[in-house]
Amino acid sequence: MTLPAEVREKLAELELELSEGDITQKGYEKKRGKLLAPYIPQIQGVDPSLQIDNRIQASSQAVLPGSKHNKSRAANTRDERFRSDLHTEAVQAALAKYKERKMPMPSKRRSVLVQSSVEACTPPGETSVLVNPLFARGLAFDLLTPDAPLITDNHSAPPDVTGLSERSSLHAERPQVASVRGVSRGYIHHTSVMETADGVPVNSRVSSKIQQLLNTLKRPKRPPLREFFVDDFEELLDVQQIDPNQPKPEGQHTSPLEGEPLGVVNNWPPSLPAALQRWGATQPKSPCLTALDNAGKPVYTLTYGKLWTRSQKLAYTLLNKLSTRNEPLLMPGDRVALVFPNNDPVMFMVAFYGCLLAELVPVPIEVPLTRKDAGSQQIGFLLGSCGVTLALTTDACQKGLPKAQTGEVATFKGWPRLLWFVTDGKHVVKPPKDWHPPIREASNDIAYIEYKTSKEGSTMGITVSHSAMLAHCHALTQACGYTEAETITNVLDFKREAGLWHGVLTSVMNRMHVISIPYSLMKVNPLSWIQKVHTYKARVAVVKSRDMHWSLLAQRDQRDVSLSSLRMLIVADGANPWSISSCDAFLNVFQARGLRPEVICPCASSSEAMTVAIRRPPELGVPPPGKAVLSMGGLSHSVIRVDTEEKLSVLTVQDVGQVMPGALVCVVRVEGTPYLCQTDEVGEICVNSGSTGVAYYGLPGMTKNIFETIPVTSSGIPVSDRPFTRTSLLGFVGPDSLVFVVGKMDGLMVVSGRRHNADDVVATALAVEPMKFVYRGRIAVFSLSVLHDERIVVVAEQRPDASEEDSFQWMSRVLQAIDSIHQVGVYCLALVPANTLPKAPLGGIHISETKQRFLEGALHPCNVLMCPHTCVTNLPKPRQKQPEVGPASMIVGNLVAGKRIAQACGRDVAQLEDNDQARKVDSLLHFTHSSPAHILCLLIIITHHKRLNKVLNIIEYKHLCAGIDLIATFYGCLYAGCVPVTVRPPHPQNLATTLPTVKMIVEVSKSVCILTTQAIMKLLKSKEAAAAVDTKSWPMVLDTDDLPRKKSPQMYKPPTPEMLAYLDFSVSTTGILAGVKMSHAATSALCRSIKLQCELYPSRQIAICLDPYCGLGFALWCLCSVYSGHQSILVPPLELESNASLWLAAVSQYKVRVTFCSYSVMEMCTKGLGSQTEALRLRNVNLSCVRTCMVVAEERPRIALTQSFSKIFKDLGLSSRAVSTTFGCRVNVAICLQGTAGPDPTTVYVDMRALRHDRVRLVERGSPHSLPLMESGKILPGVKVIIANTETKGPLGDSHLGEVWVSSPHNATGYYTVYGEEALHADHFNTKLSFGDTQTVWARTGYLGFLRRTDLTDASGERHDALYVVGSLDETLELRGMRYHPIDIETSVIRSHKSIAECAVFTWTNLLVVVVELEGSEQEALDLVALVTNVVLEEHYLIVGVVVVVDPGVIPINSRGEKQRMHLRDGFLADQLDPIYVAYNM
Repeated sequence: MTLPAEVREKLAELELELSEGDITQKGYEKKRGKLLAPYIPQIQGVDPSLQIDNRIQASSQAVLPGSKHNKSRAANTRDERFRSDLHTEAVQAALAKYKERKMPMPSKRRSVLVQSSVEACTPPGETSVLVNPLFARGLAFDLLTPDAPLITDNHSAPPDVTGLSERSSLHAERPQVASVRGVSRGYIHHTSVMETADGVPVNSRVSSKIQQLLNTLKRPKRPPLREFFVDDFEELLDVQQIDPNQPKPEGQHTSPLEGEPLGVVNNWPPSLPAALQRWGATQPKSPCLTALDNAGKPVYTLTYGKLWTRSQKLAYTLLNKLSTRNEPLLMPGDRVALVFPNNDPVMFMVAFYGCLLAELVPVPIEVPLTRKDAGSQQIGFLLGSCGVTLALTTDACQKGLPKAQTGEVATFKGWPRLLWFVTDGKHVVKPPKDWHPPIREASNDIAYIEYKTSKEGSTMGITVSHSAMLAHCHALTQACGYTEAETITNVLDFKREAGLWHGVLTSVMNRMHVISIPYSLMKVNPLSWIQKVHTYKARVAVVKSRDMHWSLLAQRDQRDVSLSSLRMLIVADGANPWSISSCDAFLNVFQARGLRPEVICPCASSSEAMTVAIRRPPELGVPPPGKAVLSMGGLSHSVIRVDTEEKLSVLTVQDVGQVMPGALVCVVRVEGTPYLCQTDEVGEICVNSGSTGVAYYGLPGMTKNIFETIPVTSSGIPVSDRPFTRTSLLGFVGPDSLVFVVGKMDGLMVVSGRRHNADDVVATALAVEPMKFVYRGRIAVFSLSVLHDERIVVVAEQRPDASEEDSFQWMSRVLQAIDSIHQVGVYCLALVPANTLPKAPLGGIHISETKQRFLEGALHPCNVLMCPHTCVTNLPKPRQKQPEVGPASMIVGNLVAGKRIAQACGRDVAQLEDNDQARKVDSLLHFTHSSPAHILCLLIIITHHKRLNKVLNIIEYKHLCAGIDLIATFYGCLYAGCVPVTVRPPHPQNLATTLPTVKMIVEVSKSVCILTTQAIMKLLKSKEAAAAVDTKSWPMVLDTDDLPRKKSPQMYKPPTPEMLAYLDFSVSTTGILAGVKMSHAATSALCRSIKLQCELYPSRQIAICLDPYCGLGFALWCLCSVYSGHQSILVPPLELESNASLWLAAVSQYKVRVTFCSYSVMEMCTKGLGSQTEALRLRNVNLSCVRTCMVVAEERPRIALTQSFSKIFKDLGLSSRAVSTTFGCRVNVAICLQGTAGPDPTTVYVDMRALRHDRVRLVERGSPHSLPLMESGKILPGVKVIIANTETKGPLGDSHLGEVWVSSPHNATGYYTVYGEEALHADHFNTKLSFGDTQTVWARTGYLGFLRRTDLTDASGERHDALYVVGSLDETLELRGMRYHPIDIETSVIRSHKSIAECAVFTWTNLLVVVVELEGSEQEALDLVALVTNVVLEEHYLIVGVVVVVDPGVIPINSRGEKQRMHLRDGFLADQLDPIYVAYNM
């Protein structure tokens, strides 16, 4: 049974999608099954569509029974700090509101899929598609699409999918000459035809994805915020409009809240070391600390006696036994690093108290595991700024540290040189009997320094004084009701924050017994802390909500634990609003095991202010706990609005108890002057008490901001004469003086004036299909500043078994959920493989390091979704075109403004009489009389076909006399009265792409005969050629190597100077093949002008490293050399691929003063010879002879390249002033040449923003948005240039950008086209100004530029006028009413990441498409998407629509080294690029 054609076609399309990685194997099988279902024999009359569905249902049911057992483990994949059933329901309800939006899925190459998705790997025997040879870059060729429908095919051309609405007017004005950009036959499948936004029918898969993207963008967004700045190039104005309807605080002004006074305790020790001394002497057997191993068994119990004696030993050893050059190494007050692992609390405690007894300042830090730990460098900066020279550690830990080759501990990146001292027993010395550590009263000297990592990733050291340490222990003892000999279980890190305060300091103050649970044990057995509470009958436990959640997951295995002994369960992160769900769930489960509800005590603290508030245990007679359900919308405006629980966007918060004893607390505005908040307003909590940190070590400025804040009332009166410390907690004081915290400053993201908390966004993302997708709930949320506002970035680890469809579906749902719940757009959502985000010391995500990697392009995501279109609402207003000003007003306006009309001319060429001129035309032929005989013999063959103006083609290839043959054959044609057309020969290794161009030129120029060498003759008729073109239709091919010996009797003389001399064919960067007609008069004028400018005398030698087939390269090689009689040396650019130094060696050998090259040659020299200048010098290459080296180009001068060329070869004697550029185009091949006389080329800096409005504003070098432009050489003798408005055709002032028009005797006379449509583009060659000088006939170059009068004088003593070319008019992108030059955007993009080798941009249906070549591993491909989008937004105020990442060499480049962006665009739309990744920005 055969399948219908359309099914076969759809199957073929599926195969293609699979091979290109746009669909996974699973998706492919599913779709294929559906297509084939109707044709598979049916099972006993069951409908086939049901069979498939039943199979799917059956398989899902088969999973269900077992799933109950897996439940406990599966749930573990989600970070339940953020678990809230209420919130999950809200998110699902919000998602239900959204209809399924069809978003374009990014497309990936298979090799990129492999690393991110298990099932989508390439099956054996399949490889990813190779790059289409059309885009191979190594060979620089003018590209024409192989099947260009111009002449080769008889079928009509397919619709031009590249028609752009904003460019259509431009094309009407500058019609395509011989458009050879067609659509390759390979992709005209008869798929469903769809239309672009402009109604242009399109038929390729890329097009359909872009259409989906446009459809998502067309949907009305919520009303955009008012533009945030107006980009008039004068300045950026901040116009942040405040929404009149946004909620505002309405409550009374608050006053500071006082905690109860610190109680007076009889015989309270005067300092912490005094307390240790007391317990060490009076209760030496009393247990102080029990350490557990990874199996949960007690390893060692430290008694107070042991702690006291071991601390004393260490103190004595540190002060007396460490010395350098007979000087003690440490003095009291010096800082010492404590590097102890999280499973060794005993050694840490001994070291900490040892330092206190020795009056040294301990600085506890994490153990560095590798040389590249996340944040390790910042820790190094902290140690350096604290002047740390010694690190204390344990023997086991020291053995595990990375070692250098000498066996010593390696120096970590950014760390100072440290001496490592092991504190184990054998290394410390018993002090003599008469030595006693100094025990003083608590003073304001520094006791210890605690490290803290800021939001930006920098690490600060918070100094805590002895008196603050003592006061904090006192306050905690009073608030928690601690009594002597109580047992406390500590799950937290004992080196910092609550773990240190409760488990190391306050415990010693009160002679308590601490059971320390290491993090490594919690990972193995999450119930361990509950078991220890039960075993030791602990009265207090210090945990985080994460520990409560973990124990919930494992609790089923435990029946016999009781928590009835607990009087206080301190939740250290109770200030995180999302901890409430863990607390509630924990209580639900463990109430049956003796846990009383009032025991749970959340607390709020920060490194700077230490403990701020804590819920008291019930026996202290306190008000009942509170709970508030707040509107997230209100919170985003810092306003408290209690919400009924029906709404979706709510945040439930619990109180964190009352203020600490002896503290004064107030809530102040977050930004600006610290005014007290109103009662219904959220602000930052500030504390004044004796128990806060004192300063950031060595950072007085930041210390003043944080530790010395003076809150003021609304009337500006200070609240207190004592300074307050900012806690970085955001919250408010509720009823009963209970403190509520809604977030932290570190997680605060201010987007368009509204505040969002990172944790809230994480919770929303986790509530989207939680069990299925995110690996262990690992999500990082942070904000970046892009284009004057914060932008939200969400990075999640995806489970290893997640498929592409899963991830894309999850991403689109997360975007919708966050949009619904928080009313904020996500700028970028990235997925990374499981376990790849940088980890913090206790296993969480290191946010600042993640952000850093994201910005550096080192995150290596496996999926990225950017949504700049939704988020970026503060773009400058699109430019409105002003109604045109009349001509008279223009002239008056320019006069009033003192601006001159932009026009300039080269030196005057002495006027010759007409008859003299006519004689001069012949000169080219006269000069060749002395040519070798075989040139003339050539004529005998040619005269047989002597039809005037029938064109002959000269094709020759690289062998020794290549260039000589070209000249000989060219003049042979002129003698015979034939019109020569020089064509670049096809490349033998790349016939498929280069031969169609040759064929096209032969056909377009109606050539009757081809003259070429034997080698190329064979090539034209070879089998390989037949595969590319129809070889039977070549005209007659003659071999110039095989010529008769006879001379021609007569010689042809042109009857008038205006007769056609030759045709010059070339492919423009927009992919248009244009042949221009050069008359004998224009040819002579061109030679004369160049001769005058470059002072070409017969005795001169010039070296030309250009292709001698068209444009200035041809004129210099074939015409000027014969006209001026000097010696020319031709170095074929292709030869430089195998020998990069050939050109420079020739210049040096012949002591050449004037040389010409192209940008591609210059690039080959800088890249290929940059490191070899020394070797060249040894080969006696000396470039000091070069007076001018001119780069021949039809584009804006590439300053960076010319400067690096000058810099590199300065060592070989190249003068820094020698390198300059030229400018020519189709209508006139030589408008500017630097020449030998005249001032040096000047460089100006213009404002890029003004340029977009077609205005020229000069700025200082290095100012923001400045763009350097170099003068394009000096205007040639006899050439006049004016700058004209592209639309009105009127002259412009010199502060405007306009089209360069040129008038000169060597302008070409017109295009030579097939269909004789000369009238259509006559205005390219003879056009007149609409006002002003309306008589002169000008040619339009199609390039935008401006003129500037410089301070330099030229040869005639006049001030010199410089012409600056900005770019081709056809290539400009019209976006948001402004004119952009692709090269500017490309320069920004290349700068954004080190692995971007090349870039090209174009527009399609008003979307900006950026194609980047990735020079590096494919896993970097997705890093580029965000960086490219960011840089284009920041520097050009444009949103990138599509980012395409391709292999090096895919962007096509022509023989002049110019990018062919339109070819690239056609290749992209025809699916021919084989991209590594295509990202469609939402």
